[in-house]
Amino acid sequence: MDIEAIDGGFANPVFDAQAMFRALMDAMARPGTIQPCGELTAPPSPLAPVAAAVALSLCDADTPLWLDAALQASPAARHWLGFHTGAPLAHTAADAHFAIASSPAELIALENFAQGSQEYPDRSTTLILQVASLSGGEMLQLEGPGIETSVAFAPVSLPRHFVEQWKQNRARFPRGVDVILAAPEGVACLPRTTRIKTMEG
Repeated sequence: MDIEAIDGGFANPVFDAQAMFRALMDAMARPGTIQPCGELTAPPSPLAPVAAAVALSLCDADTPLWLDAALQASPAARHWLGFHTGAPLAHTAADAHFAIASSPAELIALENFAQGSQEYPDRSTTLILQVASLSGGEMLQLEGPGIETSVAFAPVSLPRHFVEQWKQNRARFPRGVDVILAAPEGVACLPRTTRIKTMEG
């Protein structure tokens, strides 16, 4: 196996995984806030360090993982994730517990991923989107649980028609997907309970 496919994981696996998990829980509890986490991993391209750290802290042998086309096309990235997480690759988006998109602008529609059920809403996909930045994009307004009034949020770059797709996602509550945005400056989360509007309304 190529050394690139196994090198670059957490230097201190227990400590780093706990730190990353804590950052994710804080980000999920306060949607739209940026939680710095540093570059804890050095994965092969096109997998980015922060997205890789998220995967290492959340995925295991019991969580099928879906990869977008660019990641699927990289044997090194696939093998690296398999080696460090043990997660099997999901055959379809609907089978995935987690999904990683290295090119969110080209992501398939959110409705294609597992939505959970009324009885088991947690059986849905959590999407890990690699974004270039958590600021500088289209300005969005977030409201909902964990947000006192509203928060402005402008990641670069989200999936096509994201605000409209998100409205449909919220309408499926308690079903629906949750989103983790992974950028060089840290992570931010969009749980399915969050309302998203453009600043124009």
